[in-house]
Amino acid sequence: MDTINIFFYLFLCVLTFLILRATTAIHLRRRKTRLPPGTLGLPFVGETLQLICAYKTENPEPFIDDRVSKYGNIFTTHVFGEPTVFSADPETNRFILQNEGRLFESSYPASIQNLLGRHSLLLMRGTLHKRMHSLTMSFANSSILKDHLLADIDRLVRLNLDSWTARVLLMEEAKKITFNLTVKQLMSFDPCEWTENLMKEYMLVIEGFFTIPLPFFSSTYRKAIQARRKVAEALGLVVRERRKEREGGERKNDMLEALFEGDGVEGGGFSDEEIVDFMLALLVAGYETTSTIMTLAVKFLTETPHALSHLKVVNETLRIANIISGVFRRAMTDISIKGYTIPKGWKVFASFRAVHLDHEHFKDARTFDPWRWQSNTGLISSSNVFTPFGGGPRRCPGYELARVELSVFLHHLVTRFIWAPAEPDKLVFFPTTRMQKRYPMIVQHRSLFDLCKK
Repeated sequence: MDTINIFFYLFLCVLTFLILRATTAIHLRRRKTRLPPGTLGLPFVGETLQLICAYKTENPEPFIDDRVSKYGNIFTTHVFGEPTVFSADPETNRFILQNEGRLFESSYPASIQNLLGRHSLLLMRGTLHKRMHSLTMSFANSSILKDHLLADIDRLVRLNLDSWTARVLLMEEAKKITFNLTVKQLMSFDPCEWTENLMKEYMLVIEGFFTIPLPFFSSTYRKAIQARRKVAEALGLVVRERRKEREGGERKNDMLEALFEGDGVEGGGFSDEEIVDFMLALLVAGYETTSTIMTLAVKFLTETPHALSHLKVVNETLRIANIISGVFRRAMTDISIKGYTIPKGWKVFASFRAVHLDHEHFKDARTFDPWRWQSNTGLISSSNVFTPFGGGPRRCPGYELARVELSVFLHHLVTRFIWAPAEPDKLVFFPTTRMQKRYPMIVQHRSLFDLCKK
């Protein structure tokens, strides 16, 4: 047996020992404490592959649906290398959100942590998170939106719609809109070749979020890591150039300027690395999620023509599509809830999507019904069950901005176009001011499966 084979054999032995030891420890812990029911799946990978595969179908809900039907609204699984308690219970989700920093702390899979960077808002904790969260909210509040951002949102949405010719893919155009809006608000860049190149790399980064974080086994994750490096380099160059401009007295009204003016943890300014990680994470929050909501809003309007005349679709789209499908947290101590014990160090996942699509909380929960919000006839439970932007100290700081972007987009869409269903998975748009054009505009929407992949 040569050296390489011996080394590989020893590696397998050590790996097997570690897996068995971890599995044994979990089973012993299960005997000593009352863990939620469920299964840990295969050694090491657990049920990660089932979770990923579920999100590569047209209906990603079965991963949670199947387990809720077997074990109830709180169940144990093992995903992304760690034992995890999933919650589809609104009271438990609220408990998790409200006890941020006391009983639970933010903790996401390694694939997301590596791609966002350790200084991203999603992963920050304690005082630094509070200050950066407050800074972000102050830049996207209602007064700032009205006095400063609304004009840019309106202009960039109209600019995108003006460019539609012959045939466009709605999801791709929605991504362009939200990406350009976010880049403008972060760094004051209008759409150009630089922003187009940045977006291409950024899409590769997002594709790596929910993969196994092993470059050797996953080409998607390997490409995402490479793209992340390029995005960080591009953003870092902008930060350095803006610092030089500030030395010359030039100031801009954007998030980057707010970061330059903010004090660091110990009274100093934020480092370039901290600013780059922070902006990279904000691009995630402002780009991928809102573009999905825009696309599905059009899809639901097409399937529900009567709603078009009222346009009471924002809350219902947020409920079904979910800006935030759920959040990961880590238990900081042994926690007793609903008769179960969540051991210290275990992950928990509070699933907002599962609650929004539960018939116990919303009548005909998986049916698009925008009128349920008019008289609350379609609401069965209290308002605590509607959490499209999360909650607690980590509630999405850009929730007002997302609503405004969606509203402005729909306003221009319905006032400039009349549309009707065409072939399956396609929408045909007829420009009201350009009826003499030779070809109608055909706008395709993606299925939920394709939206998750992109």
